[in-house]
Amino acid sequence: MKTTARLFKALSDETRLRILALLKGGELCVCDLMAVLDLPQSTVSRHLAYLRNGGLVEDRRQGVWMFYRLAPETTPLGRDLLALLGERLEELPRVLQDQDALLNLGSTQSRAGCR
Repeated sequence: MKTTARLFKALSDETRLRILALLKGGELCVCDLMAVLDLPQSTVSRHLAYLRNGGLVEDRRQGVWMFYRLAPETTPLGRDLLALLGERLEELPRVLQDQDALLNLGSTQSRAGCR
């Protein structure tokens, strides 16, 4: 039951849902998430910690940079929820704006510091 509660707690915030929608497209650096979400590193990291504790994301370090990706879901409930979110989040205007902003990152700013 605690695992299920952690999962729902991780999904109970708009910013965390936006992060999940962005990560659906693949692994991202924290700096990418900061730029798209227009939030400071501490806030993005706090939300990523909730998602990691809920078993929804995995991280890896590359030098000083942290990269996050969706974790493979091991529970049937988690798989079902992520599948539903994957379909429905992309219908939301804010998620579409975030995806556009992510696409524009490469063309509007130097990403050398992130890669």
